[in-house]
Amino acid sequence: MTERDKTHLAMTGHNRIGFGDNPALLLIDLYRWVFGDHPEHLLDSIEEWPSSCGLDAWEAVPHIQALLQTAREAKVPIVHMTSLEQEGLKGWSSVRPSTDSLDGRFDAQDRRKRKADIIDQVAPMPGEPVLLKSSPSAFWGTPLVGHLNQLGIDTVITCGESTSGCVRASVVDGCTYRYRMMVVEECVIDRHQATHAINLFDMHQKYADVLPLGEVLEYMADWRAAKGAP
Repeated sequence: MTERDKTHLAMTGHNRIGFGDNPALLLIDLYRWVFGDHPEHLLDSIEEWPSSCGLDAWEAVPHIQALLQTAREAKVPIVHMTSLEQEGLKGWSSVRPSTDSLDGRFDAQDRRKRKADIIDQVAPMPGEPVLLKSSPSAFWGTPLVGHLNQLGIDTVITCGESTSGCVRASVVDGCTYRYRMMVVEECVIDRHQATHAINLFDMHQKYADVLPLGEVLEYMADWRAAKGAP
């Protein structure tokens, strides 16, 4: 940051949005396309999975699992998002040239077929909605708003991929719909570390509270106790 930016932040601070009364957990694009089949460094992984986030994605998995487990125990509503493109509808990225690498070391057809599959480590449980999207935002063209409104949700706890892309787009739209948007810092990932950091900063300044996992888990535990959940 420049000295001017640091001075501005010191003068203005940050007004927290704060949690509301009825949270939901939104998991965005935790699919094979960004993980690959096993942990690899980014520059190795992209040879077979061009949109991989490398080891950063795999290192986030235990944190996401902890968040998901706590939400399930507290009976916080959960929504999983993945891509609609496997259904034959061209998505927003179809206007860009393909980055598929057809070097013969991996079955590209198989890769395309599996790319929108949510990885087993954070797979939906029966009864948890899985919504399909064809744009960066989880809200655009999906029934997400109707679902959240029907449940009386006022707070959306967000995790997934990528920080600078679909997570940010969803956070901005969620803020536009007047939800309290929370981003769990350890549970969002990006393939570029610089854009990851600056988008966390930007969302925290304008659209959301970017919070450490421990604080979100504590909130869920308190919410569970207040609701009298077993």
